[in-house]
Amino acid sequence: MTPTVAVLSLKGGVGKSTVTLGLAGAAWARDLSVLVVDCDPQANATLSMDPAPFTFTLNDVLADGRPGIARDAIVPSGWGARVHVLPSEEALAHRDSAHDVASPARLRLSLTGVGDDYDLVLLDCPPALGQLTRNSLGAADLALVVTEPGFFALRGAAQAIQAIEAARGSINLGLKPAGIVVNRMRPNLNEHQYRLRELKAAYPHLLLEPIVPERSAVQQAQGAGLPVQAWPSPGARDVTEAFDDLLDALLAHAP
Repeated sequence: MTPTVAVLSLKGGVGKSTVTLGLAGAAWARDLSVLVVDCDPQANATLSMDPAPFTFTLNDVLADGRPGIARDAIVPSGWGARVHVLPSEEALAHRDSAHDVASPARLRLSLTGVGDDYDLVLLDCPPALGQLTRNSLGAADLALVVTEPGFFALRGAAQAIQAIEAARGSINLGLKPAGIVVNRMRPNLNEHQYRLRELKAAYPHLLLEPIVPERSAVQQAQGAGLPVQAWPSPGARDVTEAFDDLLDALLAHAP
């Protein structure tokens, strides 16, 4: 069974899309087939994956909603033949509104059968608990929480875990938390070390290791439309090792 993973954070700026891309890159490095579904209207994952020209986006997919219709919007990425993307666009933001009463199962229906074509499906959620994040949680087997070691880290992680539990109780009985990833860690900062200890104390069984270090190579690779695993620098190698271990942990949770 192909694991479908929702990558979420209820706070912006923590590198949620970076973690999604890092995991996709780790799968790419193993020659696994992977689909990234960009559920964020900011479309950062779409831009970073340098996709082939596309006609349809997730906005069109959710407007249609038929089982399996997502396949019509999937295009190859610039990363290689085995890495595909279902692109996003700014207009997708209209579907995140509280006034959009579409079923939270709409994304799950549109992806019916699509996961069979891949070894891994990653859903990059918006940084808020709106309709798009609910649809992602409704379509996923696993939910991966991303945070950074800052002042709001513990609160943000707690809110995300609560959102996962609420989704499991209402729209997706099979949803499981895959864990919490700490991103953009700078071990030389006492504040980061303190917040990391807070998270470990609060979520000893959910906090995943290794911690993802902050490296400029991540932004450089994204700007070049490449996975960080393909970027030639020592910093990129540090991040690559972290994401490789995190992919192992993620696949260990897979159904």
